[in-house]
Amino acid sequence: MTHSREADSLFAPTRLGALALPNRLVMAPMTRNRAEDDGTPPPLMAEYYAQRASAGLVITEAAIPSRVGVTTPNVAGIYTATQVEGWRAIAGAVHAAGGRIVMQIEHGGRVSHRDNSGLDPVAPSPIALPGGIHTPSGRREAPVPREMTAEEIRATAADFAAAARNGVRAGFDGVEVHAANGYLLHQFLADGTNRRTDEYGGSVPNRIRFVLEVLRAVADAVGAERVGIRISPGNTVNGITESDTEVLYPALLGAIAPLGLAYVHVAYADPDLPIFAAIRRRWTGALIANPVLGRDLPIPEDGGLSKARKLIDAGADLVSLGRAFLANPDLVERLRTGAALNPMRGQGLEYTGGAEGYTDYPTLDRATAQKVDA
Repeated sequence: MTHSREADSLFAPTRLGALALPNRLVMAPMTRNRAEDDGTPPPLMAEYYAQRASAGLVITEAAIPSRVGVTTPNVAGIYTATQVEGWRAIAGAVHAAGGRIVMQIEHGGRVSHRDNSGLDPVAPSPIALPGGIHTPSGRREAPVPREMTAEEIRATAADFAAAARNGVRAGFDGVEVHAANGYLLHQFLADGTNRRTDEYGGSVPNRIRFVLEVLRAVADAVGAERVGIRISPGNTVNGITESDTEVLYPALLGAIAPLGLAYVHVAYADPDLPIFAAIRRRWTGALIANPVLGRDLPIPEDGGLSKARKLIDAGADLVSLGRAFLANPDLVERLRTGAALNPMRGQGLEYTGGAEGYTDYPTLDRATAQKVDA
């Protein structure tokens, strides 16, 4: 299928739950590690997100719902009053710039370390994260997590609900429950990390139980129309293995369908794989797809536009892009007009604590002004 830029549906308005969006390009959630040591978002984070408010929707980096859920240093929380106020400034800045913003909520589970959270990590089963984890003193071997009790599982669902209420009180348009990329909820879904023998392990209905309990708690707290979920079928990041992806995710989406959520967000979506078509068949609501662009490769010259269009043609309603939005605050305008893109800078600048490689990427207007001044 051919596309003209003027008729391209990616730049057409759409709706997502109660939200009217000006285009179908979503800024994907990306860990940036800019929070204060206590998990409070600083003003720099508000500047970063406001710069990118022309996205149809902005989805934030993960906000952690409890101290035991902390993953790596300088991730932001949403469980203290100070953290909530930091996030309030972010939501306000994006809204002032004309944007719409959803907060992602994530519990790290075994992707954690006592040096980061002050607590021993917890998980569905006592299976350590392979490959180590970042801490304030460098990369360390990940500890064997403690297996969560049924009472802790229920309490964690309540933590997600409290975090969602905090996010909405801080002014966010909704929340995204992170059940992807090897974090706690994904650890319950995957049979490689979930070896439980109780009602939360073993069969597919048991392994999806915790995710459903979290989603119900969050939907009850803030309204299902404000809630999305992110999944990453078959993704092996953070040591995840799934032996039954083709069965697991259609079952999960079938169970989610009656909840009336705003959207499902599929990370690393490949329209050529049968699982994508199976998800589209099973989930009849709004579908956000995040294309596979190669994490360690340069941003494509077209910013991922060709893959985005292919996902729309395959049934996605919106497409999320990550690194292209990081390097190009005005990505939507650049893609719409065919303008050249800023390349993303390397050397790990995206994970450092300052403005470099974060809020100092030029917009088209700024780049033009700099040329004129020169």
